Amino acid sequence: METIFSLSSLLIMPFWLLMIALPHWRWTSRLMRSPLVCAAPALLYLALALPRFGELLATLARPTLPSIAAVLGTPAGATLAWAHFLAFDLFVGRWMYLDSRERGISAWIMAPLLFFTLMLGPIGFLGYLAVRAIASARKPRAADAHE
Repeated sequence: METIFSLSSLLIMPFWLLMIALPHWRWTSRLMRSPLVCAAPALLYLALALPRFGELLATLARPTLPSIAAVLGTPAGATLAWAHFLAFDLFVGRWMYLDSRERGISAWIMAPLLFFTLMLGPIGFLGYLAVRAIASARKPRAADAHE
């Protein structure tokens, strides 16, 4: 389990590097348009979850703090959670990258937000939602442009 945990980050790091360090490179844009970039960590999650599916389903159907702590408190459970984080954080980061490109949000603003999403998921996501709201408020509406 330790080897899987240690190597799992290699599935996602190239994509994060591209979004953060080379956001304007045409290959970054091409790759990130495909939702398949999130498939590898999702498949890892599936491979780790399937053998424990019954146990996981029972725990998640009626979650309690002790039952969730028991699952996450094992190497298999922590690795499963890590794969979940990797897949969903990359999915969110990919959406942020693509959405920011459509909205013309600066790569200089996006780099730290993507980094925080990689490291602290929801904090980077919330930061992006704030930047997105500010960018939308500053952009003139189509109806206003015609007046």
